[in-house]
Amino acid sequence: MSEDRWTPPSVLLAVDLVILTLRDSLLQVLLVERGVEPYRGAWALPGGFLNNSDEGLKEAAHRELLEEAGLNGSQLHLEQIGTYGDPGRDPRGRIVSVAYLAIAPGLPEPAPGTDAAGASWVPVQEVLCRRRTLAFDHYDILVDGVERAREKLERTALATAFCGSTFTIADLQRVYEAVWGVQLDPRNFYRKVQGVPGFIVATGSVRRTARGRPARVFRAGPCTVLNPPIVRPERTGTGEEKQ
Repeated sequence: MSEDRWTPPSVLLAVDLVILTLRDSLLQVLLVERGVEPYRGAWALPGGFLNNSDEGLKEAAHRELLEEAGLNGSQLHLEQIGTYGDPGRDPRGRIVSVAYLAIAPGLPEPAPGTDAAGASWVPVQEVLCRRRTLAFDHYDILVDGVERAREKLERTALATAFCGSTFTIADLQRVYEAVWGVQLDPRNFYRKVQGVPGFIVATGSVRRTARGRPARVFRAGPCTVLNPPIVRPERTGTGEEKQ
């Protein structure tokens, strides 16, 4: 086809956000109740269209984080998951979405954005088990985002992004258990974490606990890649770690 007869396809670009945090020792995702069509009243991941041709993808992700969740993207872990562009994924037309994974500890109660009727933290497992249906192809995006987090916990220091500036090894263990969905043996986990040089660094202080001895307090170390990795354990019928 000659260039003078070629018409650029009409494609809109959007970003969607898988925002994860730990609340009540559970891995939770931020969902919004759509206040407009399509899927008015349905739950979905936060997101929206790029504002204009001058806005970059990461800029749009930062803007949506602020508008949809009141979060400063520079203060949390943010990475691109993938691109979703199957025909028919959106009844409004040909829309391609670039999805981002965002992680931060202790995130506050959300306030819905301008086109949302509500916003809520929801346990990830409730969505993965299909007890709550998501609009568009957001279930697939969530699955990909959660699996990305699970995989990265094995080989990177991502787990510290779920913690505050300081934490105990028990806090770190709760992150792994919540994201992986398994129970871990404390002594085995302690040995594995301490066996990764530069993963965590002792602050020299302790935290008083209701039971037992005071717990040592740590902060994130300089390494970003875990060597050796902390490999996800096999699961038994009870969901506990095999020893």
